[in-house]
Formats: sequence, structure tokens, C-alpha cells
Amino acid sequence: MLNYVLRRIPEALITLFLTSVVVFALSRMTGDPVALLLSEFATEEDRIILTEQLGLDKPILEQYVIFAGNALRGDLGRSIRGERAPATDLLLERLPASLQLAGISTLISFIIGVLTGVLSATTRGTIIDVLLRIIALIGQAAPVFWLGIVAMYFFSVQLGWLPTSGYGKPLQFVLPVFALSSFMTAAVMRLTRAGMIEVIDSEFIKLARIKGLSEREVIWKHALRNSLIPVLTYVGTIFGRTISGAVIVETIFAWPGVGRLAYEAVLARDFPVLQAVVLFTATSFLAINLLVDLLYAYIDPRIRYS
Repeated sequence: MLNYVLRRIPEALITLFLTSVVVFALSRMTGDPVALLLSEFATEEDRIILTEQLGLDKPILEQYVIFAGNALRGDLGRSIRGERAPATDLLLERLPASLQLAGISTLISFIIGVLTGVLSATTRGTIIDVLLRIIALIGQAAPVFWLGIVAMYFFSVQLGWLPTSGYGKPLQFVLPVFALSSFMTAAVMRLTRAGMIEVIDSEFIKLARIKGLSEREVIWKHALRNSLIPVLTYVGTIFGRTISGAVIVETIFAWPGVGRLAYEAVLARDFPVLQAVVLFTATSFLAINLLVDLLYAYIDPRIRYS
């Protein structure tokens, strides 16, 4: 296990390096930061001074070295909007809201998806299985933005049960979590069902039944454990994507998260903030994927890392 972790660390570092190069290059190719920061009344002297302050007068390779060194210290520049707050501070300010939304949505999706997937697999061919598969199909087919708007109109505008936006109170989590977890729940349910059906028909499950184990123990201890690998992979990936990628849901419900921060940065061409979000997203994916890989050995005894 330790050898596997040590092999993954260089891979992660190379990935982060390539990501930083792409982010740095795109920020230089999509516009002139000096033109965004200066007003229309700025003089050529103001332009020269600001160019020197930002280090844009240096060779491109030296600019990248400075950028990478600052990033390693947590300094990703300052936002070009408002009071020009540090991009890292803005990211950390929005991060708790995104972690809460992503964590709750992923947990609910995992629990409901696994339970319904097991139920669908163990009742294969019955009316229960058909209904669950139809619900899962609708959950994956319905666009997230449409579900969010419809839920907001029905539960907030018409019934007045839930707030349309906001952050902090329990009721304000309901609609964003519902919209965000609908697709994930359907996907987890279908993955669990497919994995369970494949495992249930395997020889070691038949052997467990021949030994006299109860059906409950066969399903929940042996079959489910050996069918969770694709589910765990999907949940880990979707959790990492949801932290900073729930742009649509966070925008619809005015959720103060990282996804909405990225959306606002794109509209304002706020390159430092966008760089911070992209680098954070890449780091999160690498960390979560490594954690998921390490959990494989504990869930499936057939997997061994040399």
C-alpha cells in the first residue's frame, strides 16, 4: 500500500504542474490584464507602471516561475474587482458553502442510490424494479437547471414552503440539495443495480448460499461489498466535481459557493480568481481520486496493491 502511495505522489505532482502551465498560458492568451485594471482615463505612464508591478514586462518563462512560486505559498494574486481582495481569500470564503452543499448532496445520493439499487437488483423483473428504473431514467434525463426552476416555482412560489435562495438555514439547503442530488442518486442507483446483478450471479455468491448463510447476509455483506467499486469511483469523482462545478445550481439559488465564484470571475474576466478556482479543483480531484483508490483495497478483498 505504501509503495502505491509513493508511486501516485509523483503522478499527482506532474498533473498539478501541467495544470498550472495550462492555467498560466490561458490567462495570458485571453486578454491583457493591464487593460482590465486601468480606467479609460489612464495614461501610458500608468500602463507602464502597472505592467512593471504585475511583472508582465519580464520574459514569459520568468513570469511562470514567479507565478508558480507564489502559488506554492498560497498567493494566487488579487481579484481585479472591488477592493482587489486576494484570490485565495475569496476562494476560502466561498469554500465552506460549497463543501456543505456537495457533502450533503453526495451523502444523500449515495445512501438512497445504494438502497434503491440493491432493492431493484433483488426484485429484478418485478413491478418494483420497473418503477425504480423509470424513476432513475427520469432523474438522469431531467436537466438540473429545469429541476431547480420547477422545484423553486412549485415549493417556493406556489406553496411558500421553502425559500428561493439564501444560505445558512436548514430549509435553504432543501431545494439546492434536491436539484443537485437528483442526477447523482439516479446514477448511483443504476450503477449499484448493475453491479449487484453481476455479483449475485457469480459463483462465490452461490457458494455462500450453499453454506447456509442468510439471504440478508449474502446480499448486504458479500454481494454489495463486491459491487461497490464502480459506485465508489463515481461518488468520489462526482463529489470532487460538485465542490467547484455546481455552477448552475449555485447560480439559480444564489448559493455563495465556489461554482458561483467561478461564474462571476468568468463574466468579469477576473483571471486571478479563475486561476485559483481551477488550481483548487485540480488539487481536489487528485486528492479525492487517491483516497478512492486507497479505499478499494478495504472494500474489495480481491484488490491488492504491491
